[in-house]
Order: sequence, then structure tokens, then C-alpha cells
Amino acid sequence: MAEPAKNTPRVRAERLEARVTADQKSLIEHAAALQGRSVTDFVLSSLQEAARRAIEEHQRFDLSVRDSQAFVEALINPQPVNDRLRDTVRRYRQAAGA
Repeated sequence: MAEPAKNTPRVRAERLEARVTADQKSLIEHAAALQGRSVTDFVLSSLQEAARRAIEEHQRFDLSVRDSQAFVEALINPQPVNDRLRDTVRRYRQAAGA
């Protein structure tokens, strides 16, 4: 994900809007004040961090120890190619035009 250069001013030309309850607004304002930040800065940084975490979690592939061992074993000692796999590859190549 590209980030703006440090010397390039950030232009905030896009807008996000959200409807919140009075309790949610109060909570957000309180948290922003505790950190000495504006509500906008607090919300933007919180949303940006949540978005990064969501993307990272989506891209990361977690395996249990047993699954990790099975995966490595399959890489080290792959099963021989059988007729079913050959047929599947043939059908995929026909469908994909490869």
C-alpha cells in the first residue's frame, strides 16, 4: 500500500460520514480528549489502524501446529500425480485457455 511522501502535504479531499448515537459520540469525544487530539484526528487514526488490521488479518494465513506440520510434510514429500489430478489440470487449462 503506497503512502504519501513525508514532505508532500496531505490533501483531504474525500469525505466520510457516519451517524452515531449520543453515547457513541460522547465516548469518542472523551477518548479523543484523553489523548489530546481532535475528534477528527482520533477517528481517522482509529479507522485507519482498524482497516490495516482487517487487511492484515485477511492476508495472513494461520495454521495450527498440526496443520503446519502436515503442510511442510506435503511440501517435502508430495503425493504422486494421479489420473484424477491430471484430468483436473486438463479441464482447468481448457476452461482457462491456458
